Amino acid sequence: MSYSDWRKAFTQLNAKPVKKAKYVKFNSPKPRSCGFSLRKCRNCGRIRGHVNKYGLHLCRQCFREMATDLGFKQYS
Repeated sequence: MSYSDWRKAFTQLNAKPVKKAKYVKFNSPKPRSCGFSLRKCRNCGRIRGHVNKYGLHLCRQCFREMATDLGFKQYS
């Protein structure tokens, strides 16, 4: 199960409502006030490799694609 979508396990649990309720109670992610999982890429939603500088909020892969459009230059 990935950290992007914890609801993927519901496909088998939809037939068993009691077990689904127990699963949701103990396995749903708690609300966070800090940490790396709050900062997501605004383009693709990826959590890791996050460029937060200058308020960009992009992952490194999306930043490479959009850097020239944003006005950044590559010097090497």
